[in-house]
Amino acid sequence: MIGRRAMLGTTTLGSMLAAFLPATGGADVEPAAQQASEKSVEDVAAAIDKLRAELQKQQTFWELELVRQQQKTFLRATGKLPDFLEVGTDIWQQVYDWHVRYQQAMTISRDTQGRLTIMVMSTMVIMRTDLTPNYVGLGYDNR
Repeated sequence: MIGRRAMLGTTTLGSMLAAFLPATGGADVEPAAQQASEKSVEDVAAAIDKLRAELQKQQTFWELELVRQQQKTFLRATGKLPDFLEVGTDIWQQVYDWHVRYQQAMTISRDTQGRLTIMVMSTMVIMRTDLTPNYVGLGYDNR
């Protein structure tokens, strides 16, 4: 596998771009070459955009983003983090995966109704299997 620095820093990129150009010559090749060149530039730009998005994703905790948004909303309204936050199965799994990926201590338990819970900061995230997988509810307090 070729690293992205090796690909962009050497003639590999030029070789890849040359593959898009037609091999035949002639007067009517100019428009075809221009189209191929524009297409290859668009392909390279799309690849760079994907790489940029992947780097951005690696620099943030994207798994916790939806949970954090609800925590911030509750924090602005009440001055404290919520005690509880109900989420769907996919969001709960993302929170779990975040704990595993970054080797954070997990506090997993069950509430009185038998639903799985996991702590994120001081908020207990409750998995609700009866809701849509990407559901994120509003935070609420113990009282």
